[in-house]
Amino acid sequence: MVSPWRLRIFPNSRQLLVVACILFFFWCMTLYRVSNISPTRQKESEVLKNEIIGLSEKYVRALSRENNDIVDGPYAGRFTAYDLKKTMAVLLESMLERLSRLEVQVHQVINMSNSSIVNLTRPLLTDQTDDSLHAEDLILGRTEACTLTEQDKQVYSKCEGKLEWMRQMWQSDACYASYGVDGSECSFLMYLSEVEGWCPKRTWKKSIKVPVEDVSKIQYADINDNIEDLMKILVDPNERQGYAWIRMRVRKMWPKWVTAVNRLKTKQDLNKRRRKKILVHLGLLSKQSGWGFAENQFKGGPLGELVQWSDLICTLYVLGHQLTITSETYQLEKILSQLPAANSPCQSRKDLPVHIIYTDIVGLRQFKRYVKGGYGKFSCLLRIVDSFGTEPAYNLRSYAKAHKILTSWGGQDLLPQQLFTMFPHSPDNSFMGFVVEQHLNDSDVKGIKRENWALIYGKNDYMYENETRVNVFRGKIDYLETIKRSLEVHGTVYVDEKAKNRQSFVPSFVINHGLQKPEDFHVLLRKSKVFVGLGFPYEGPAPLEAIANGAIFINPKFSVPHSSKNTPFFKGKPTARELTSQHPYAELFIGEPFVYTVNINDQKEVMHTMDKILFNKEFKPHMPYEFTEEGMLQRMNSYIEHQKWCQFQKQEAKWPPESALSYVMGSEGQSCKDACWDKGLICEPSHFPQINSARSLKQAEVECSQEDYVADIFYPGYDPNTMECSIQREELLFSCVGKKNNFRRYCPCRNYIKGQTALCKQCV
Repeated sequence: MVSPWRLRIFPNSRQLLVVACILFFFWCMTLYRVSNISPTRQKESEVLKNEIIGLSEKYVRALSRENNDIVDGPYAGRFTAYDLKKTMAVLLESMLERLSRLEVQVHQVINMSNSSIVNLTRPLLTDQTDDSLHAEDLILGRTEACTLTEQDKQVYSKCEGKLEWMRQMWQSDACYASYGVDGSECSFLMYLSEVEGWCPKRTWKKSIKVPVEDVSKIQYADINDNIEDLMKILVDPNERQGYAWIRMRVRKMWPKWVTAVNRLKTKQDLNKRRRKKILVHLGLLSKQSGWGFAENQFKGGPLGELVQWSDLICTLYVLGHQLTITSETYQLEKILSQLPAANSPCQSRKDLPVHIIYTDIVGLRQFKRYVKGGYGKFSCLLRIVDSFGTEPAYNLRSYAKAHKILTSWGGQDLLPQQLFTMFPHSPDNSFMGFVVEQHLNDSDVKGIKRENWALIYGKNDYMYENETRVNVFRGKIDYLETIKRSLEVHGTVYVDEKAKNRQSFVPSFVINHGLQKPEDFHVLLRKSKVFVGLGFPYEGPAPLEAIANGAIFINPKFSVPHSSKNTPFFKGKPTARELTSQHPYAELFIGEPFVYTVNINDQKEVMHTMDKILFNKEFKPHMPYEFTEEGMLQRMNSYIEHQKWCQFQKQEAKWPPESALSYVMGSEGQSCKDACWDKGLICEPSHFPQINSARSLKQAEVECSQEDYVADIFYPGYDPNTMECSIQREELLFSCVGKKNNFRRYCPCRNYIKGQTALCKQCV
């Protein structure tokens, strides 16, 4: 089959046509001279030569007259002079056939073969199949038959949708025509396979040569312990000094990062890892964000996000990857302006300068604003730092809008696993985490004595107050007074000098040390036996710091789970998650004897818990591995190596490996997150596609009375009353947290490493 995509490599068709004729003439003359070695055949060869030259000359002139001033397909596009290319294609095919016949004839002349004269009218090219195009087909205007088989549709699941879009929108941007798209079905498929990769190439090629990678050009990542080179990358783009706090934390913790990576490489092989080009864009530090993170980083502003970014930068750098760090939009635009097609909707990724992009929601908006229609080519590279996470129902814009749950943070239409959280809130997202800093070394703690102290978790006065200022506030006082019976109560509440005369909600018996520096705060934790939660803030790092210093954390339990339905704090956040306590991670993944989750309104339960803690007399430091430098390095390295979302061909998930998986049928009305947890496992959303079929349900001993393909967060699964099976139609809605009354979900579950919940036992 002659493909115009191949023909388009010729720069000037008329010139090459002349060159081809000249070469053909000299070749014929050479053959003529060779044939002269046989005097008996000289006359016959002369006749043959003259016949070929004469016919070829007439052939070319006739085709030129027939196709004069015609610009036609297939896949010609504009100003591609396909008429001349078609003429050349016909001529070259004919020349090859005639040369093959001549070579056979000359071979017979030289060897004085006694065999019969070869039938010059018999075509000798036998490698063409029935579905190939011949010269005659091109002259008659025939085109290739480009169709998708059922297998193509299954393997390239997005091909049909992209093909339908191309039919309607291929003229929306000139870039499509520049790639040869001309409105024909085959041009759509050629483009979607060759350029964007959404469709299989074998719909229009007889064979596909798998490109062989040049191993000598592969760059591998080596462990990097040079902090000064990192500091050269972390240069503030302006006078706002946005990276100042991050630089301070990096320098302070650097020796621990180096020790951690050296320890990790003794446990697992860190060789032969490909070095990635990674863009880190901190949108929250930009002037345009309006959040004031840069201005308030040393004035009591929120630091949780900066902690996470600091630790991410250290992780990527120490693992040996090539980093580019930006925070202002003009820096981002400067990088993207180097790509002429950055904002082109044609999704060719060959010219992209990075392999991975880490940013936040603010940065994502800035990114979209600049690249506009070109966003599609970048979307699979994105990793979004999203502290509280985004559930699938809020992530898919069309679904969220239809169900009236669309928020300013949601509707990003990414794979939910592209969103990276501070804690393992939901298995639908990826858990990035952070490192719990331990300010005191072994020599520091030797002189610190454990006192009969209880330290309150709350640095602001309002945290001691209840939002209704009745009952529950009274409950908080009773709760603290109950603890006061056993231990002396201390606090670290910020005192605003301008509001000294205002009523304080801190009980008078609390000994307040004021807002502390991190090192001094950790000394107080070392002296305390109990760290007392008040119900807010949610899921902060302080309880982990307390546990790391040997203080027992009392975690308030919520009789009614807190969520966006009843708690203002969660309004507008893209999650329907229900918190059963102030710190769900501490409740679920740590537990006793380091964490006691109690109903703080039940004073008998509080008193019983205090007696139990003091009776055990165990105040040993404990740190979950996943919140150490080594744990974060291990987890993020696994993500970088195995999370590959820029693959268009549908493939079974290879990570986590199948050996780590179990498939569980949940109870009625139960989410996959809970169904897996009941079995001591964690829901693994990347394996939903493997079980998303009636055949898989049948293997789970479900006899489907009917099969429906539905786009919602509850599928796959079945209705136990009607035995109707529902299969997921939209992959972005595969959800671990979705649940529905009178419906049983079929769930992929994996095992996990205790203390490293993001990874399975076979994942490292």
